[in-house]
Amino acid sequence: MKEPLKTVDEYIGNFPQETQKILQEIREIIQKTAPESVENIGYGMPAYKLNGKPLVYFAAFKNHIGFYATPNGHAAFSQELSKYKQGKGSVQFPTDQPIPFDLIEKIVKFRVGQNSGKAVKK
Repeated sequence: MKEPLKTVDEYIGNFPQETQKILQEIREIIQKTAPESVENIGYGMPAYKLNGKPLVYFAAFKNHIGFYATPNGHAAFSQELSKYKQGKGSVQFPTDQPIPFDLIEKIVKFRVGQNSGKAVKK
């Protein structure tokens, strides 16, 4: 049995170079946008908490990057996310298309506002 990953660096290091670049960019966006967030591994993927509450998660798969802005970060951006495959609380960004880093940043900002109890503008 494979030992569970303990750090985001370990997680990112398990993927091909091109995927690592995408994951690192998402990580940097989160760290820049939510500098007080706590980074760890949750549910086997990079996870961020702010004020003791989940902020966002992300994960790499064969053909997409999963982004999870739980519990309701996706609903506020339903129009912008409508062109991507979605599930309950998740969105898939295909790796054969440009990753919408600017949209990811907007969602993280929105979630920071929610977790901080502040009014949030999209």
